[in-house]
Amino acid sequence: MFQVYLFLFLSCVALFSAMMVLLSKKPIHSVLYLTLTFFALAGHYILLNAQFLAVVHVIVYAGAIMVLFLFTVMLLNLNKEGQFPKTTLVKIIAAIAGGLLFVVLIGSLKSFDLATVSNPAVSQIGLVKNLGKTLFSQYLLPFELSSILFLSAMVGAVMLGKKDKE
Repeated sequence: MFQVYLFLFLSCVALFSAMMVLLSKKPIHSVLYLTLTFFALAGHYILLNAQFLAVVHVIVYAGAIMVLFLFTVMLLNLNKEGQFPKTTLVKIIAAIAGGLLFVVLIGSLKSFDLATVSNPAVSQIGLVKNLGKTLFSQYLLPFELSSILFLSAMVGAVMLGKKDKE
């Protein structure tokens, strides 16, 4: 019973902070509300018995990605004077794009069956031990290929950032 109340609380916090990301006038406040949303989602991962995913979510998103967002917002120095007014055409196009996204979401969720979802609290798939067994047995080749891809991206970033000695 406690899990139901905790789920409802985390859902309300996530929905409120996500709406505040959109409605906030100051970009720094939007970034801070987004951080709160990420923490609420990490709480949902814990309720789903996926502790490893919750910890990785907090470290990667609420940690590293939010630092980049804050750095970008502070670097851009967004002020009220720098904002350009949106024309009516841009507002109409945004409304049409939002409506099309809503139609696609409704179409994709129409065939979703909730009866096939089992109780995630009983499942042990989110634990690190079971995740490691699955990752290194069933998904070994994609895991190794992605590690080679990340290594080549890091080498490329170092090579691009390195200054030439002329």
